[in-house]
Amino acid sequence: MDLDLTPKLAKKIYGGDGGAYYAWCPEELPMLRQGNIGAAKLALEKNGFALPRYSDSAKVAYVLQGNGVAGIVLPEKEEKVVPIKAGDALALPFGVVTWWYNKEDTELVVLFLGDTKTAHKAGCFTDFFLTGANGIFTGFSTEFVCRAWDVDESTAKTLVGSQTGKGIVKLDSGFKMPEPKSDTRKGMALNCLEAPLDVDIKGGGKVVVLNTKNLPLVGEVGLGADLVSIYGGSMCSPGFSCDSALQVTYIVKGSGRVQVVGADGKRILETTVKGGNLFIVPRFCVVSKIADSDGLEWFSIITTPNPVFTHLAGRTSAWKALSPEVLQAAFKVSPDVEKKFSTKRTAEEIFFPPPK
Repeated sequence: MDLDLTPKLAKKIYGGDGGAYYAWCPEELPMLRQGNIGAAKLALEKNGFALPRYSDSAKVAYVLQGNGVAGIVLPEKEEKVVPIKAGDALALPFGVVTWWYNKEDTELVVLFLGDTKTAHKAGCFTDFFLTGANGIFTGFSTEFVCRAWDVDESTAKTLVGSQTGKGIVKLDSGFKMPEPKSDTRKGMALNCLEAPLDVDIKGGGKVVVLNTKNLPLVGEVGLGADLVSIYGGSMCSPGFSCDSALQVTYIVKGSGRVQVVGADGKRILETTVKGGNLFIVPRFCVVSKIADSDGLEWFSIITTPNPVFTHLAGRTSAWKALSPEVLQAAFKVSPDVEKKFSTKRTAEEIFFPPPK
């Protein structure tokens, strides 16, 4: 495999006083284009307002830092004003209109990962803004705007021309945005830091999986996701997605080592990852990670809403299902060696604590 799989940091695309928008580019991370995957981050300062927009791609959003408000308008439905905080995951189906606002001192940072098979450019999200200097209606003639909104010419020009910002603006400190209601979170957001754990291995790590059961909108997005934390020195079992899904991984915090092995037993990636890195594991390739002393946490999307994984080490691995004779023949080893192998990792699954 000749594609460069090296983890990359996002680059600033636009921004100003209210915040900035960053994205990973297919030119630097070719697997984005190859896998039809987009990745971006929105960072809002205090009173930062990300103007209403819709996108050419379905996405999963994950709040990396801060507290804020998300406005989500599902097609032909009312606006949902959702309170969001660090650890929240939101599914954003194709065609929704969104806006984002931060009224706190702490920067609000939101990660977006999604499928770009419907996008203008493979591996890139393209947002279409409803207002602002690059808003959709700046491209229509005044006559069309007047007819569309049933307003006079003066009002049309005021509506279209008053907002001179692009994408992200800073609101006056006294401006009152709509207050979110706690009940709007139901079905719209799932906090991965508070949700029941799908995997919890003492001294090893823990996992929360985002799927159609705990966040039904994931089904409309067509993606699954998970938040994984492994403790210092722990290892994530070598494994692969057995349903032809790509795994797109953003390192939330910590650091560690990663190895990926592809066809013909060739190691196609060996690197160190740290917070802010994004990398993609190609279909059917086997990946494993070992955390440094500070541990390792990552958020991943998988390009199917209910992913299935096969692990190649641990109690639930494929090895444990194979008979001793098959293992002896496959490894070409004696029964004694096979027994040493088979009697190991009989308790641990998926995550392995550091050696004692």
